[in-house]
Parts: sequence; C-alpha cells; structure tokens
Amino acid sequence: MDDGKELIIADILKSIERYNPDHLNILEAYVASQAKNNTYDLEANLAVLKLYQFNPNKLNYNITHLILLKALTNFPHTDFTLCKCLLLPAQMDDDTVKTIIYLADILESCDFALFWMKVGMTDFVANITGFYDSIRKFICHVVGITFQTIEKDYLVRLLGDIDGYALASWIKKYGWKDEGDLVFIASQDNNIKTKNITEKIEFESLAQLMAGCL
Repeated sequence: MDDGKELIIADILKSIERYNPDHLNILEAYVASQAKNNTYDLEANLAVLKLYQFNPNKLNYNITHLILLKALTNFPHTDFTLCKCLLLPAQMDDDTVKTIIYLADILESCDFALFWMKVGMTDFVANITGFYDSIRKFICHVVGITFQTIEKDYLVRLLGDIDGYALASWIKKYGWKDEGDLVFIASQDNNIKTKNITEKIEFESLAQLMAGCL
C-alpha cells in the first residue's frame, strides 16, 4: 500500500469517519497489506472489527483471521485480547477463529513445543509474512527473562526446531553466548535494579511521634 493511501487511512482513523462503513473496503485492503508486507497497525485493525460490529452483514471472515493472526505476532502485548473483545458471536463460532484463539492460549501459557506442533497442522498462517519470526521474537523474550543458561537442544525445540544457522542468528540478535551444549542468556542479577525509597513525613506528624516517645 502506497504512502498516499496510508495518509488517507490515518485521516479516517482520526475522525468520525472511522465508523463509516463506506470505508470498510479500504481498511480491509490495509489489513491484507499488513499481512503481506509484514507491517502492523492495531488501531486500523480494531476499527475494522468495530465496523463489523455495527455492520454484521459486511463481516469478512478472512480479514478477521488476518487481524487475529497479526495480533498474535505482537505478543506479549495485549493486542489479541483487545481484538478478541470486539468479535461477534458469529466470529467466535468460526472454526478458524477458534483455532487461532487456542493458539493464543497456548502462547500465553508458554507451551511453545505444543504451539509449534499445533501451528504446523494449520495452513492459514502462511498468509502472514514474518509470522514465525514474530513468534520466535516473543519466545526469545520469555527465554531472556526466565533463564540464565539453557540447553541448546531445548532452545532449538522452543524456537520450532530451527537449524543451526538460524539458531546462531537468534543468539547473536539477543547478545547471548554459545557455550557448546549450553547457551548463556544472562545473569538474572543484572536484571535486578536497585530502587531508592524515600518516605516523606510531615513535621507535625514527626513532632507528635516524638512526643509520644517521651
């Protein structure tokens, strides 16, 4: 999608025109563009779901799937929950929507091995450019705040049985260290930041406290 159309969309989202169903086609095309070009605009996607609420006769399930899958790629942010709250009963009854919600639940529980197994049984994620790497970015985030060291074979499984070259790229990206069978993530002591706590006591309160001690 060119810059001119993106400016039009930005103008639509800033005004009452975001609720005009006549703009639904251009917003749906924008969703498809995000999926194809690995971009993301939560505000626009929420506007589409809201228009479906107001105009259920215009409901597009394929676009709904793309919106939910794009929200998955932005974990651990709450985008998916925001999108899910705007779904109509008809959308919630859709089999593909149910599967995507199930995948979201698995991701939220951090059962990554199960996630890769289940997602491998689907074909709709192929429509989302960069989907797998976005999920791996989330997994690396979880690994980074959970482990000090991790077995390399286990990390490979968590990331979806990637090859050695891809593993090396992720290790380099996050500044981890390859130590043979282990990958050094970080000392969790480095993640603990000291915080100075200052309590403010009014003079009158202090005087009363001291008087009580006499």
